[in-house]
Amino acid sequence: MILSRCVSAVLARNSIGLASKHHVKVFGCNFSVSSHQNQSKKSKIYGSAAEAVADIPDGAKLLVGGFGLCGIPENLIQALLETGRKDFTAVSNNAGVDDFGLGLLLKDRRIKRMIASYVGKNAEFERQYLSGELELELTPQGTLAERIRAGGAGIPAFFTPTGAFTLIHEGGSPIKYSGKGTDVEITSSKREMRLFNGRHYIMEEAITGDFALVRAYKADELGNLIFRKAARNFNPPMCKAAKITIAEVEEIVPVGDLQPDEIHVPGIFVHRLIRSKFQKRIERMTITKPKNNSSKEPSKAAQLRERIVRRVACEYKDGMNINLGIGIPMLSSNFIPNDITVHLQSENGILGLGPYPEEYQVDADLINAGKETVTVIPGASYFSSDDSFAMIRGGHIDITVLGAMEVSQYGDLANWMIPGKLVKGMGGAMDLVAAPGTKTIITMEHNSKNGAPKILSQCSLPLTGKSCVDLIITEKAVFSVDKDDGLTLMELAPDVNMEQLVASTGCPFKIADDLKPMKQV
Repeated sequence: MILSRCVSAVLARNSIGLASKHHVKVFGCNFSVSSHQNQSKKSKIYGSAAEAVADIPDGAKLLVGGFGLCGIPENLIQALLETGRKDFTAVSNNAGVDDFGLGLLLKDRRIKRMIASYVGKNAEFERQYLSGELELELTPQGTLAERIRAGGAGIPAFFTPTGAFTLIHEGGSPIKYSGKGTDVEITSSKREMRLFNGRHYIMEEAITGDFALVRAYKADELGNLIFRKAARNFNPPMCKAAKITIAEVEEIVPVGDLQPDEIHVPGIFVHRLIRSKFQKRIERMTITKPKNNSSKEPSKAAQLRERIVRRVACEYKDGMNINLGIGIPMLSSNFIPNDITVHLQSENGILGLGPYPEEYQVDADLINAGKETVTVIPGASYFSSDDSFAMIRGGHIDITVLGAMEVSQYGDLANWMIPGKLVKGMGGAMDLVAAPGTKTIITMEHNSKNGAPKILSQCSLPLTGKSCVDLIITEKAVFSVDKDDGLTLMELAPDVNMEQLVASTGCPFKIADDLKPMKQV
């Protein structure tokens, strides 16, 4: 009986291969097996994107891969737009830009609710949300990746430190505005909290969907997928969490052309395939600029930003794994000392970021978390978003450097929204500041544009993290932060006196016994 079942399994497996005769050995017995392609299973290959999405109904829940414009299923999105279907719930890290990617569905009012981590510079996305036309469930990027991964793995919920003691945990985050000023019609619910090994964790529920729309580099006829560079991002977990996964790829090869150990997503998770050509738009083309030999002095603001990033680069030590946020933090990579090697991690799925590319090196499948074109250094690796945040939440990153709107004297951080006025989204920041053993450094201008202090006794804006900041570096000073004792001034910029610093800081601070001038690399 056992032998009979094994032979049946071999016959079944071989029935999906190319027409040929195979000799197999089961328990020492030789068998000849004829196999014929697709004789036992309908082909997964569809003729067009329109055909592949034709049965997606109104109100479907869609899991859409990509990060920025990198790795997005652009042809499937366009085909879905042309169906006229509407009222979708779309789960994606962000919503592309106003005129491309998911931005097209938003612009045409086809999306009822977005579940995302970042709004970014999509003006229509922000406008619809703040005007009450769109429901938005903002979710930390790592939590979003893990909710999708858990959904695909059949795990209904899990506990994470990300978002503890913030609006994500406490509830009340605006999901839908009423359209009348800042009145809120729908708010987020409170999360359950538990204590594990002395740390606070909140419960998050898994995400599954009706259809996943993803983009890969290559597929074989069974649906096995390979991704290219940073275009992997959210695509693999999306494949696993939907009832029906539709993948568009650049190339479809015969079964057997892909080696088993190079496959990123097995075909069991993929139900439909189409071969497509891609525009592969680049959101932020960033190239290495030739050295400027002009005698023109940089602006005062540029000089002060450089002071900040030169100081933060002093914190980097040989062999460190470091995550740099968008803006001022990323600029510090230009001042890493030549005698050390650090490994820059980007939460969209890269370890080993290099400098910005020269024009001939630009690759739409290779961007950083700021959607800028980048290169990688020898020894770099690519991975999916769920693996990226396993590195982050698991405490494998030595330093994270972020910007801020506000920081409190006890290390609370606010950097993701101004209710009713500005919504950036938290992206990966909540996960980064919740990571155990990771040093969190804030780099920012000391005061806002109107001169108001950004270092305060208490944050007035929704928190990114509670008691999570270790060091604050501004153009005026460097403060160490203790969650119980507050701020201690460690270094003072040469053109700032104590009276000026006290006047421009919105909370009390101690002064180190060995106060030093601000260091620079």
